[in-house]
Order: sequence, then structure tokens, then C-alpha cells
Amino acid sequence: MSTLDSTNTLAPTGTTWVADPVHSNVSFEVEYAGVSIFRGSFRDFDATLEGSTLAGSARVASVDVKDEQLAGHLQSPDFFDAERYPEISFRADELTLADDGTVTGTAQLTIKGVTKPVELKGRLASAPSVDPFGRERLGLTLETAIDRTEFGVAWNAPNQSGGNYLGDDVTLTADLTFGKQDS
Repeated sequence: MSTLDSTNTLAPTGTTWVADPVHSNVSFEVEYAGVSIFRGSFRDFDATLEGSTLAGSARVASVDVKDEQLAGHLQSPDFFDAERYPEISFRADELTLADDGTVTGTAQLTIKGVTKPVELKGRLASAPSVDPFGRERLGLTLETAIDRTEFGVAWNAPNQSGGNYLGDDVTLTADLTFGKQDS
């Protein structure tokens, strides 16, 4: 059963919801040097929710980390290879909303030209509501974990304390605030 066929819908039927980049965030985190979690995000991204389908992309050149030199390295062939693969994309054709507000589904994620299915879990932050300016809003948070090496993001270095400098498991999170697209 699709989300639209159930009584618990993510978005009203027949509407298109577009992510508001000012009030949304697309981020990643990975274990760093065996002692902490490194976090980054993408400043330039888009997402559209139509019925039970969520699709979007992030521009690799917009990777946002606290060090300009590292941002350049992340865009190199060692990591995302922004010149050859300028976007990371995803598409979930059927998201399911449970009575408690949890959302699950499977998406196709493409990084560096490699497309693989990923399991999504998250929460519908709010049913459609109207902000103080009269705009309809909808909030959705989704998360997945991937092995970055399966997508060709395999750079690493040995850690002097043992193991590798970077973990292979990466958590991807999308905190999305959608606005109803005007007809």
C-alpha cells in the first residue's frame, strides 16, 4: 500500500512540496582517527516530496566543512570527485508513515556514479501547518547508514594507534522543511 492509500499520509494528495534550503540541512558524519565523529554538510541541495515519492540531490562542490583545504580534498577523486560526479542523488518511491509518526522506506542513492538501495528511517516532524507568513510547511527527518567504500569513496590512511584514520560507515541525515509549491 502506498502512503497515499493509507490514512497516514506524508503530504496531501496532489500537492508538490519543495525543500526550503534556509530551514533544511543535509549532512554526513563519519568516525575520525578512532577518537571522534567528523561532521559535514552540503549547502546546495534540493528535495521534492510528491505523494509518497521523495527525490533530490546535493551539489558536491557545496560540501561544507570547517577547513577550506579539507573541502578541496573532499571534492577530489580521493573522495567525491566533484569534477566527474558533480551531484549526489537519491530517490525514494514509497515512504511509509506509521501511526506514531515514524517514516520508513527504501531509496536509491547515487554517489560517484554508483547507485545502491539504502534503508531510510525517520520521523514526520509535523503535519502540514501554516507559518506566520501564510505559507504551508511540512517537516521530515530521514537518516540512513552506508559503507562509503561501496560507493567508491575509499580513501584512507593508517592510524598510528592502529586501524584506519577514517571509518567506513557514514551516517547521512536530511532534516527537511518543505514548503507547498504554488500551483
